[in-house]
Amino acid sequence: MEESFPRSSCVVLVVEDEPFARLMGADLLQEAGFDVLEACDGDEALRLLEAHPEVGIVFTDVEMPGSVDGLELAWHVCQRWPRIGIVVTSGNKIRTEAIPREGKFLAKPYDRKALVREIEEVIWQPPLRRPQAGGASELISMEKRYFTSLRSMRS
Repeated sequence: MEESFPRSSCVVLVVEDEPFARLMGADLLQEAGFDVLEACDGDEALRLLEAHPEVGIVFTDVEMPGSVDGLELAWHVCQRWPRIGIVVTSGNKIRTEAIPREGKFLAKPYDRKALVREIEEVIWQPPLRRPQAGGASELISMEKRYFTSLRSMRS
């Protein structure tokens, strides 16, 4: 059985209109030690992002009902909250240029290892797109030190 390390310093917002897929993604991330919020569409995700500044990553499906699909949500997050990482998922192929900046794409169906790996890769991205002053950069620095210590423990 794979060892699970606490990752509660990173809050992941899971955005998925299919209840089973949303529950599966949220459960996989919680089992991996992440704190998780859930939204059923892009509109709800935007409301949650306004209310929860602790969100560090948005994991979103592409095709969703409402006024904002997953790609529009990703671009909106990129502009409004540049410190938040993005992982986009879909059962269909997505052009790389459709995903903003350093966002990642994870094809459906995915498993726990693939999902956690993509989320961790976003956490480990250089903070070029993230604010360099204030609390956000300090939090990112703390997250990197935390994950560095976890990786050294695994070795």
